[in-house]
Amino acid sequence: MIKRMIIMLVAVGLVFGGLFAYHAYEAMMQRKSMAGRLPPPVAVSAMRARYLSWQPEVKAVGSLRAVRGVDVTSEIAGLVSRVYFKSGQDAWKNRVLVQLNADSDIALLHSLEAAAQLARTVYERDKKQFAVQAVSRATLDADAADLKGKTAQVRQQRAIVEKKTIRAPFAGRLGISTVNPGQYINPGDKIVTLQALDRLYADFYLPQQQLSKLRPGQEVLADTDAYPGLTFRGRITSINPQVDPSTRNAEIEAEFANPGRRLLPGMYAVIDVRAGAVRRYLTLPQTAITYNPYGETVFVVAEEGKGPDGRPILVARQVFVTTGGTRGDQVAIVSGITEGQLVVTSGQLKLKNGSRVAINNQIQPSDNPAPRPPES
Repeated sequence: MIKRMIIMLVAVGLVFGGLFAYHAYEAMMQRKSMAGRLPPPVAVSAMRARYLSWQPEVKAVGSLRAVRGVDVTSEIAGLVSRVYFKSGQDAWKNRVLVQLNADSDIALLHSLEAAAQLARTVYERDKKQFAVQAVSRATLDADAADLKGKTAQVRQQRAIVEKKTIRAPFAGRLGISTVNPGQYINPGDKIVTLQALDRLYADFYLPQQQLSKLRPGQEVLADTDAYPGLTFRGRITSINPQVDPSTRNAEIEAEFANPGRRLLPGMYAVIDVRAGAVRRYLTLPQTAITYNPYGETVFVVAEEGKGPDGRPILVARQVFVTTGGTRGDQVAIVSGITEGQLVVTSGQLKLKNGSRVAINNQIQPSDNPAPRPPES
């Protein structure tokens, strides 16, 4: 019985030992087979670094205002008797906009004119009598003073009557009316806004370190989301001589032509100041740059030998670069690579130094110097 059990244990041990030896041999052969094959290459997109012309630019957000724009008001109180305009109309200079009730003022003006006419008659009569010594010099002087006073009263009252007629101070476009016939208005009450839209100012702020790049007459461009794809050209007209001590920013004023009166006061615009001479930089899409705490890097693709099929083996090598300014989707490379080097533009997250790569440029990242959002 004991002998039989020993034989059974030996047989079981031989079976398990054989199975273990077979699996060990199979694993060893698989490792040898894998060691003879290279890992599959990583699919990436790539492009060659190239020199492009760069116009140095300074960007800011500005607010538009009319070269001439006011809220039309009344200098004196009065009752609106008639409104001569409609909202949104164009007005020429001195166009009558609103007439206030001036009946009592006109009546008083006529009374003062009559008094002034009587004073003139008395003065002319006494002047003749003074010539023949019929009246004294004092009487003639009193008559002259009375005439001047009466004439001044007439001019004052005529000015009051004139102010009851409210006119456009310059040509422009009227806004929405805020008055109606029969309404009583006080001095300073807004009647309507008037804006000259042929030319507009853009007010924007730039840091003090940018002031050396600016000068009056310098060209500026303006873009607004109200008109995608349309750029307005203007020039700097004034630089505020005082820098804001709280922000260290200087206010800049630029004047823009407004063809078609598309731009309106109060709109905001992205201002692009052309600052300095055109330069040339090696340029890559911003997606090619990997930003790290220890510096910026790119993966450069190089050919390192031939594969079993005779095709070149492409390997990605990580190199440090120094970046410059950016514009749109592009970034300038100051140092680290040379013109014509093949640089990975997407897919670098799957790479490490020395990884084999396969270039697939069916989908390339955007490389637009002035990208715009797609129109809806």
